[in-house]
Amino acid sequence: MKKIEHIGIAVSDLEAANKTYEALMGKQNYKTEAVLAEGVNTSFFEIGESKIELLAATSADSAIAKSILKRGEGMHHIAFAVDDIQSEILRLKNKGFRLLNEEPKKGADNKLIAFIHPKDANGVLIELCQEIE
Repeated sequence: MKKIEHIGIAVSDLEAANKTYEALMGKQNYKTEAVLAEGVNTSFFEIGESKIELLAATSADSAIAKSILKRGEGMHHIAFAVDDIQSEILRLKNKGFRLLNEEPKKGADNKLIAFIHPKDANGVLIELCQEIE
C-alpha cells in the first residue's frame, strides 16, 4: 500500500454536504461522478496528496443507503492506493483477510477497487484502489 488515497464519507444529501465541505476546506470539489453499478453519486475534494470522497445513495438498496440507515452519516471507508490490486488481493487473502469482492471492479475516479471486510480491520471498511491505465 502506497498511501491513503481517500477517505469515503457517507452523506444523505450530496448538495448540502458539498456546501459543508466547500466551507470547511475553503475550495470547491474538483469532480462529481455517478457510479451506477454501486448506486451512488460521488463528489471529490483534494486535500494535500489525499482526497475526501462524499458518497450519496441513488437507490434505497445501495450499500451507502444501507450504511446510513444502520450507522447514520459519517466515515464509510479508508482507501489505500496500490500499484497492483490483483497482487494485493492475493497477499491479503494469504494473510487471512476476507474480501467483500475477490475480483476488482470499476469504481469512481478512474479506479479499480476491492474491499476488505471491516471485521478483519478493527471495524473499518478498507478499500484498495488502483488507477486504471
